[in-house]
Amino acid sequence: MTTVKYSVPNISCGHCVHTIQTELIELEGVQEVRASAETKSVLITFDAPANEEKIKALLTEINYPPVGLAL
Repeated sequence: MTTVKYSVPNISCGHCVHTIQTELIELEGVQEVRASAETKSVLITFDAPANEEKIKALLTEINYPPVGLAL
């Protein structure tokens, strides 16, 4: 199991958080998604067949492109 945390500056409200969590949890292999409007970050725990490339592509597709790993 892998956990990554991305910085996503486009997160601005609870609706953004809900959209991200709803979309990402449907990606096969994703176990947990925690998005935060306060820190503008998304924490994702996943196994194969999900991978960082697929996760970043989906975030970009739904207009929340990650700008890098969050600290």
